[in-house]
Amino acid sequence: MSELRTPENDAPKPSVTASAKPSYPVTESVQQALTISLRGVDELLPQADWLQKLARSEATGVPLRIKLGLDPTAPDIHIGHTVVLNKMRQLQDLGHQVIFLIGDFTSMIGDPSGRNATRPPLTPEQIKHNAETYYAQASLVLDPARTEIRYNSEWSDPLGARGMIQLAAKYTVARMMERDDFTKRFAAQTPISVHEFLYPLMQGYDSVALKSDLELGGTDQKFNLLMGRHLQQEYGQEPQCILTMPLLEGLDGVEKMSKSKNNYIAITEPPNSMFAKVLSISDILMWKWFTLLSFKSLDEIAALKREVEAGRNPKDAKVMLAKEITTRFHSAAAAEAAEADFNNRARGGIPDEMPELSVGGAPMGIGGLLKVAGLVASNGEGLRMVEQGGVRIDGVAISDKGLKVEAGTYVLQVGKRKFARVTLS
Repeated sequence: MSELRTPENDAPKPSVTASAKPSYPVTESVQQALTISLRGVDELLPQADWLQKLARSEATGVPLRIKLGLDPTAPDIHIGHTVVLNKMRQLQDLGHQVIFLIGDFTSMIGDPSGRNATRPPLTPEQIKHNAETYYAQASLVLDPARTEIRYNSEWSDPLGARGMIQLAAKYTVARMMERDDFTKRFAAQTPISVHEFLYPLMQGYDSVALKSDLELGGTDQKFNLLMGRHLQQEYGQEPQCILTMPLLEGLDGVEKMSKSKNNYIAITEPPNSMFAKVLSISDILMWKWFTLLSFKSLDEIAALKREVEAGRNPKDAKVMLAKEITTRFHSAAAAEAAEADFNNRARGGIPDEMPELSVGGAPMGIGGLLKVAGLVASNGEGLRMVEQGGVRIDGVAISDKGLKVEAGTYVLQVGKRKFARVTLS
């Protein structure tokens, strides 16, 4: 029976023992690279190995291979996803090779990480649709000229049943059950499908195929990242280091940023909305966002924090962050315009740009009109917003929940940031 082989068709090589590894000098620039690597991270394991990889790269001039795998489970990326992308960009700027891996094969399995149930697998059509937009959005953070794009179907599809069985023999069920989510589901007698064990194995094999030196992921991916280290050793490769980034709290400052919790900022969001949402976060959360999302140095952030502690308005710092993030995903001009728009709204003004639509049905109840305009999720929510004093028509606060709006064109406002120009007939 033939042995499983890497995409490059290399036969497995003997493991290199620790004593046989040459030691490279740790220069000041290598130490600086380590400092940049550690910025904002949750864990970097093993740190000593990463330091030697950095030293080897400097001594030999060979860039390290930095891997990030993303399953295209949705077509859009929010700024919580860019925490890891920012770290990739920092490592790119140190001269290393970034590999943006789209998990088109693993998406068809479904990753159960951090869940108490299996994530439904995607169809090939869904995967193709989502993958088409992923890299274009990630390129707003990464340098496309120094990014290698790969799809794990390149080496996963050719494995076949024989290769999958050989790969599965590299890991035990007991070790697999050490994964926290599997342990909890087993204890709760929640079903675990056999195919779910294949997900971490396939993600780990990606590291073998790509010969990665470092793999990045969120804290919920630690088990899968360590699987890559294990499998690389099984195939005679130098094991990768792993770097986990903390999950970014969303606008509420409590839950991790998530579309399902509606506490996110999409990186394709209009600049005015993006700017205003950044300004809505708490003064405490702002500093974590600075560390994880800003490209300012840690010294610059520390100096800014000292100024705020000494009496400077924290809003000044938040405006800097909002403008930096808006500029990154749009432009400096768009960020300036977004700041002007925000200030105009703060003074009670109406923004120049807003959604516009025409609807029939006049006269229409205020709750229904707000729903049709897309400003609230339901008629009931619209009426609650009226009751709370959060609704304006042409700048005038509305307090009558029974209001019937006659035909005409109106600027509707809910809260401070939601506007729509509606022509009702």
